[in-house]
Amino acid sequence: MRKNILLILLFAFSSALSAQQTKQFTLDELIPGGKDFYNYYPRIAEQYRWRGDSLLQISGDSVFYVENPFSIQKKTFLLNQRTDKERATNFFNNEDDNRSFTAFNKENNLFIKDKEGNETAISSEENKGIVYGQSVHRDEFGINKGVFWSPSGEKLAFYRMDETMVTDYPIVDISTRIASEKSVKYPMAGETSHEVTIGIYDTKTAKTVYLKTGEPKDKFLTNVAWSPDGRWIYVAELNRGQNRMKLNRYDALSGNLDKTLFEETHPKYVEPQNPVLFVKNKPNQFVWQSNRDGYNHLYLYDVSGKLLKQLTKGNWEVTNVIGFDEKGENLFFVSTHPTPMDRHIYSVNLKNDKTTRHTSAQGMHSASLSASGRYVIDRYSSHDNPGTIDLINARNGKTVTLASARNPFAGFSIPSVETGTIKAADNKTDLHYRMIKPANFDAAKKHPVAVYVYGGPHSQMVQNRWRYGSGGWEMYMAQKGYVVFVLDNRGTSNRGFDFENVTHRQLGVEEAKDQMRGVEFLKSLPYVDADRMGIHGWSYGGFMTINMLLRYPDVFKVGVAGGPVTDWKYYEVMYGERYMDTPQENPDGYAETSLLNKADRLKSRLLIIHGDEDPVVVMQHSLQFLKSAIGAGTHPDFFVYPGHEHNMMGRDRVHLHEHITRYFEDFCK
Repeated sequence: MRKNILLILLFAFSSALSAQQTKQFTLDELIPGGKDFYNYYPRIAEQYRWRGDSLLQISGDSVFYVENPFSIQKKTFLLNQRTDKERATNFFNNEDDNRSFTAFNKENNLFIKDKEGNETAISSEENKGIVYGQSVHRDEFGINKGVFWSPSGEKLAFYRMDETMVTDYPIVDISTRIASEKSVKYPMAGETSHEVTIGIYDTKTAKTVYLKTGEPKDKFLTNVAWSPDGRWIYVAELNRGQNRMKLNRYDALSGNLDKTLFEETHPKYVEPQNPVLFVKNKPNQFVWQSNRDGYNHLYLYDVSGKLLKQLTKGNWEVTNVIGFDEKGENLFFVSTHPTPMDRHIYSVNLKNDKTTRHTSAQGMHSASLSASGRYVIDRYSSHDNPGTIDLINARNGKTVTLASARNPFAGFSIPSVETGTIKAADNKTDLHYRMIKPANFDAAKKHPVAVYVYGGPHSQMVQNRWRYGSGGWEMYMAQKGYVVFVLDNRGTSNRGFDFENVTHRQLGVEEAKDQMRGVEFLKSLPYVDADRMGIHGWSYGGFMTINMLLRYPDVFKVGVAGGPVTDWKYYEVMYGERYMDTPQENPDGYAETSLLNKADRLKSRLLIIHGDEDPVVVMQHSLQFLKSAIGAGTHPDFFVYPGHEHNMMGRDRVHLHEHITRYFEDFCK
């Protein structure tokens, strides 16, 4: 009897274990917006931030103070953010910002508010086509805000954007009883763009002066920064053609141009993305980021514009600058050295140029620096590490782990993720890929393939982060028996300027050649069914999806393109003209890269998906392609998400991925 009970228990345990290991995850569990998504999303329970050289530990609603960062157990309770809301707000606001005023927007106007709550209008513009204190140039060139306080907090620099000369682009809102129009300003490539100026408001005199940036007005004012004494404003000014940048210094009192410190030019394009960074305790020196030698590196200048030295150098990129130590002797940064698959934390000594690496574990690291620069909070993940927070003593290298995330898939048999490299179409450049295979993969069977593509500038899909950056839809498709493949072609980021700009004036041409190298690699694998291959991408990836179907019409059975560009003349000025020049300057390039004149080549099943209120890639792209397909006698399918912009959010995002999957299942599997 006892033996039978033991056998029953063992059988029950093994059955439960087997059921647990073979769980099929749902899109609700794998896609953001799904009701169970956060049950399987890696999370670290505790978060940390600096208060001087001491730590604040935030655990749920509780905030603790840790005087000695390396004695994390010795912590003092400070407050509860839920029950002490006002105290918590004041605590963190005072920690972050000691200014007397706060800047904010009401519609298109800019206001400030003092600590007593008194509001002052900086602008009172009735014309909604003129906007104050908001991000400009469609958030290109690293721009992510529209106001810039002086170091003392007495003056406020702000953007003023005049869009009155830009054509209104109609977007239809169907949520109203009778559908209504809500226009946006959308300057298309080659068309009239907006004009931007920079104002400076003095809180003591309540007066505003504007920088005299001169003619032509059709240019880009980027990377605004104050001098440490608040006397000067530094602006990286870029011409409309985006091939010449001037670093200009303006007098903050008069608005007059004081000096052009230096210029950067390139026959293709220049893309400044970071403002000057003044050296701590040396107000006559600053650090500038530039890819002038082919990779993004750090350069030390004096305020006369004289280059003192190049601080970093090599076939790798600085991807983020963290800050200086207390004395301003060492500058901390993150880079792609020694491999673009990883990010590591370094510092460079400004005096002797010595570079020190502070992280050893493989993965994608980011950092925050204590006030003195003695300690670093290191947050990172890797393909087999869902997330870790380490504390590093930058002086002696001592490292302790503060917190880590649990593997949300522990105990389950899930699809595997692996990476590798293949040669690009130039036969010399290594391209990184990731491949997701079904759990309990059987290499003796033939598997259908889902290629997921982006392929555009400012992207890197394959990285040594959790599961190599693989997303929930990739895992879902692998559960259904697909081999999923993702490749970073030339034209993507963090591999040097030549790697990126090979696509200039011909977007989609070289990228497609590289993606085809990926297809050839897949076809060489004995477990890949070359007759059942599909491709999917969004935005630039949507463009690449249709592009691949039309340039190589006999390769894929199915494609799903979301929010796709179909002709670059319908895209916006800043991004479009940087990579393609204007349609007037590059008519052959626009013709070669357009998908509209190739609609007759469509042989595969193609589903195009678009949000009907998309202000980024306007729905005109998809509609024009449908019109071209009708004229050419080809038959793509079309699906619209009403009320959505460029991306589907919330619960509809789950519906989106179910819709994509069904299309693959119907026509590929």
